[in-house]
Amino acid sequence: MWEHKNCRIGPPGQRRVADRVEDPLDPEIQRLIADMKDTMKDAAGVGLAAPQVFQSLAIMVYYVPALRKSDDPDDGEVPLSVLINPEIEPIGDEIVDGWEGCLSIPGLQGVVPRWNKIRYRGLNEKGESVEHTAGGFHARVVQHEYDHLIGVMYPERMEDMSLLGFNEELRENPPETTFRQSVATDAGSDDEEA
Repeated sequence: MWEHKNCRIGPPGQRRVADRVEDPLDPEIQRLIADMKDTMKDAAGVGLAAPQVFQSLAIMVYYVPALRKSDDPDDGEVPLSVLINPEIEPIGDEIVDGWEGCLSIPGLQGVVPRWNKIRYRGLNEKGESVEHTAGGFHARVVQHEYDHLIGVMYPERMEDMSLLGFNEELRENPPETTFRQSVATDAGSDDEEA
């Protein structure tokens, strides 16, 4: 199967709100979803949004590996999933900080504040309605990919740009900072690229 080239930050299509998908079962949409899954796996990411492969459509693919789950009951392992025309809403007002990277901004990561718990809904790749509650890393991945669908890149969410750096430099010289964390969330690094 042909894989889409992942686009780096810059093209104007990444900076606008993606178009809604009218027919998730359209063969072109199904081919795009399959290609996005392959592209994300090939790039070793945990998420990918259609604008990252030059398609301004409201589609994301994502998964949460078992090693990323925390004690939060809404933050477990999630198999490779598709979300079309998503909507998200925060649950509560708890904001947590975490490291994020992005396949469209290779080699960099930064500390990004996100809602710790969200509810999201949309359609799966079969066109069926889905609704889930997510916490921790699961919530972070969905929010990150959703941002791509509304034309936002993670550095725009950062509150402290001194916490943006190259992966290698940050590993060798980790910044000293205090993170807002959930008491139920693992303190591990969130540096997988989405």
